[in-house]
Amino acid sequence: MARLSIFRVKTVDSLLSEAETKGHQLKKVLGAFDVTMIGIGAIIGAGIFAMVGEAAVGAKSGFPAGPALIISFLLTAVACGFTALCYAELAAMCPISGSAYTYAYATMGELVAWIIGWDLIIEYAIGNVAVAISWAGYFNDFVKTAFGLDIPLWLRIDYRSFIQKAVTDPTVFDLASVPHLLGIPIIFNLPAVAIVLALTVLLVIGIRESTRFNDFMVVVKLIVLAIFIGVGFYYFRWENWTPFAPGGWKGIQVGAATVFFAYIGFDAVSTVAEETKNPKRDMPMGIIGSLAVCTVVYILVTVALTGMMPFMELRNKIAEPLIVGLEYNHVSPWLIGLVSLGSVVAHTAVLLVFQMGQPRIFFSMSRDGLLPPYFAKVHPRFRTPHVTTIWTGIVVAVLSAFCNIDEMANLCNIGTLFAFVLVCAGVIILRHKDPDRPRPFRVPGGMAIPVLGILFCIFLMNGLDKVTWIRFGLWLVLGLVIYFAYGFKRSALRAR
Repeated sequence: MARLSIFRVKTVDSLLSEAETKGHQLKKVLGAFDVTMIGIGAIIGAGIFAMVGEAAVGAKSGFPAGPALIISFLLTAVACGFTALCYAELAAMCPISGSAYTYAYATMGELVAWIIGWDLIIEYAIGNVAVAISWAGYFNDFVKTAFGLDIPLWLRIDYRSFIQKAVTDPTVFDLASVPHLLGIPIIFNLPAVAIVLALTVLLVIGIRESTRFNDFMVVVKLIVLAIFIGVGFYYFRWENWTPFAPGGWKGIQVGAATVFFAYIGFDAVSTVAEETKNPKRDMPMGIIGSLAVCTVVYILVTVALTGMMPFMELRNKIAEPLIVGLEYNHVSPWLIGLVSLGSVVAHTAVLLVFQMGQPRIFFSMSRDGLLPPYFAKVHPRFRTPHVTTIWTGIVVAVLSAFCNIDEMANLCNIGTLFAFVLVCAGVIILRHKDPDRPRPFRVPGGMAIPVLGILFCIFLMNGLDKVTWIRFGLWLVLGLVIYFAYGFKRSALRAR
């Protein structure tokens, strides 16, 4: 029985009643507009401002997507669209803050729920590390363009990258010029740490204040991207689209797997379901609406970027492709500064929403007994999960100080795709196990869309490198060790 109990499911009714337990209630203040803006805030960020260059050039894989990156974005949008519909059905039916973790608990049992909850740490916390690192780069570009200030290199780069480059290019990466403490060079990403900690404070204060700040940032970054698209179309040259698909189908597939990072975030909407006033209506609108808006924006930006310059020119400054496109056409410096500002704002919005999502997953896992009850505490005044918010902020800040963006982004991609597969499977299982439950939103087309969602996600996962798969496997093994050492014995469901 103990062996089988790890697959025992928690009913939807039980999940809903536990969410109303006194002392664990979150404030319900969000409407449909807030939820949609949270989705857009989470999606448009480091992916479009940073990962487009790597996908177009094929920097790591050797298979460039080139202008055919447009097709890569469409493929990824289709995969995410299928999954978004599944998220919308489950979020409207079970508006609990745990996102895919909660849905897995209601469909596939406790062990799978733990695995997906542990996996979501990769999407939100590890994904936020990548975004924070990218934010630091664009922030330095902005202050350099706008104010003529340049943050010292040793205060805006990870330790390992600096040490490696000090060997190959000692004139730029000079270890002797770096401050030392007890013989150890002080090298860390200070801007990344600062922004993560600042947003952590904001999130502890309240969900309403956080969403208002997010709304403002979303409007700013959409305006900036619209200006970039207009400039790109003005300088568009058809000869830049020859060849259109230099890496062939493999380049398109690898490009789709790479730019998937640009779509991560629409599922973060489901983590605030418990704080939404009318989740049965607002959750489907927020999830599907935000994904649709961002897909249109991404395709227009890609058309503009690949049409305004030969895509291989991006290889010289791969982390900042939009800036490269503007510099290639010698536009006014104020436009470059504006795009840098827009990127800083976009990254900040993503950081905010991801930092909002991860603590709520920990909160739900703690409420179920799989993590210590300490993590289920709600602030008596602000009604936010302040303990998990603070700890998430500390961990993300420490990792962003020393880690590399490429490793973080690929690990984030595979973790998210795995979560998407289980969400699509959850819709199929609940349709079979609980067919009569009222569904405020129902995925159209029967089982076809969830199955297609699973297949498309597996297709994108196959585009990721072997090292990423190994790291993902090791991460899941570590999660299983923690579950059987703690969660298995203290599970609230098993105790009952």
